Amino acid sequence: MSTIETSFRPAVAQAVEAFPCTRVVPGWYAPAKRAIDVSVAAFGLLLTAPILLVAMVAIVCVTGDGPIYRQQRVGAGGQRFRLWKLRTMVRNAHERRDEIRHLNEVDGPVFKVRHDPRLHRLGSFLRRTSIDELPNFINVLMGEMSIVGPRPPLPEEVASYDRRAMRRLSVKPGVTCLWQISGRSQLTFEQWMELDTAYIERWTPLGDLLIIARTIPAVISGIGAH
Repeated sequence: MSTIETSFRPAVAQAVEAFPCTRVVPGWYAPAKRAIDVSVAAFGLLLTAPILLVAMVAIVCVTGDGPIYRQQRVGAGGQRFRLWKLRTMVRNAHERRDEIRHLNEVDGPVFKVRHDPRLHRLGSFLRRTSIDELPNFINVLMGEMSIVGPRPPLPEEVASYDRRAMRRLSVKPGVTCLWQISGRSQLTFEQWMELDTAYIERWTPLGDLLIIARTIPAVISGIGAH
């Protein structure tokens, strides 16, 4: 276990202490959320299985590499886990990040480029349609993620978080969230953090269902997706 990995945990605890949530959450909320997670993830995998299969075959044909990419992310409590995704970039893309850092289009510790030169021929389409994120359902079934929650950040992003941003790691990361349905990359990093904080302080099982319902048109529109 690396030093940077273990350092996230006390930082998350300090963030929660600095910005406490005073609301009292009913005891049934947690099991209800987990029931929603398992039901939606299982149904989602079954429903999208043909899409995933076609996408995986296409990725292999285009890149010659394995279609599944497992990327290290930071989850609840600062714990690292491997995020399941479809491959959208060429091999060793992460090692080329410094070469194109000047193309970054967002503020804060996040790195996003609309026309990233590291994307393979299908990469842009997979990201714009969020097909690349469908394997996230596996992480939900494994209990590492929730259907709704702050999107899981990269370790290098967390290393640059202040206390307020670190607080988003006090809950399980999600496949979708308020940021996802509110414009995604069109928002500033500060707006993103405010939405995540609002979710942490106000979430309910019914609210999760509403966010899930709003995710479908948001994905179809593709606004802010890249």
